[in-house]
Amino acid sequence: MQIDNVFEIGQTVYLKTDEDQKPRMVVSFEVFAVGEILYKLMSGTYQSHHYDFEISETKNYKHA
Repeated sequence: MQIDNVFEIGQTVYLKTDEDQKPRMVVSFEVFAVGEILYKLMSGTYQSHHYDFEISETKNYKHA
């Protein structure tokens, strides 16, 4: 099996939908039989799980 992960463990990333653009660290990822990857992100003591299309390597600055 070849795993084509987009983000690496230890990498700092941002959630595209986070208005505050808090940095998060990739701490693990889960690979499913259908080829999907679910990334576990940490921000302080808060953890959350996201797919690669929800995550960005750069901040998402919104202009008013």
